[in-house]
Amino acid sequence: MTGVPASAAGGSGATPARGGKLGAAAVNQASLWNIANLLTMARLVLVPGFVVLLLHDGGYDPAWRSIAWAAFAIAMITDVFDGHLARKYNLVTDFGKIADPIADKAIMGAALICLSYLGDLPWWVTGVILFRELGITLMRFWVIRHGVIPASRGGKMKTLAQGTAVGMYVLALTGPLATLRFWVMAVAVVLTVVTGLDYVRQAVVLRRQGLAEQKASEAAEASERARGPERVSGNRGGAEAER
Repeated sequence: MTGVPASAAGGSGATPARGGKLGAAAVNQASLWNIANLLTMARLVLVPGFVVLLLHDGGYDPAWRSIAWAAFAIAMITDVFDGHLARKYNLVTDFGKIADPIADKAIMGAALICLSYLGDLPWWVTGVILFRELGITLMRFWVIRHGVIPASRGGKMKTLAQGTAVGMYVLALTGPLATLRFWVMAVAVVLTVVTGLDYVRQAVVLRRQGLAEQKASEAAEASERARGPERVSGNRGGAEAER
């Protein structure tokens, strides 16, 4: 009736279907090892290496701190490229969605904690930045059922300021450069707080909108269910009148 021969439908048609499923499975399996995820994994591996380099020989050897800075810089660069590659070449995976933010916070958190441990950075600065990053991560889970808040220009500036400031503190700078890094870190802390508060505002608005839409949808469904019996009784009344 469909105009397709039985042999084509049952023979050659079945084989490509199985092949297609196997091919799709192979692609999904290989997608875990794409270049974006490999860069994310490399960033995770760099974290313990960076800590060892920064704290080597008491943490005050300029040469070792320069090597630690190089590891930190590589981690920051891979952070830029893995997300760009994943979006551009459609390499986004569930692993990448989870591992990428973990890698970002791991390298930044490790650097901040080590710098405070060495006495180069006040603990309150480390606390403010880590509290903001952890709080925003938890808030993402709080509103994820209602939508996703896109990265803002302020958030990108915050990330750049944090990376620059922490990188300058990792280096054993003195004189005017040491003064400059203080002000860069001050800008990073201000951006951290301001963008964090803005994110909270957006999250609250998004959740309220999501709850309002959910209530409206539930009310519409309830109204539709309530009208259902009325329509049935109306149809029966019309049928009785015709008889």
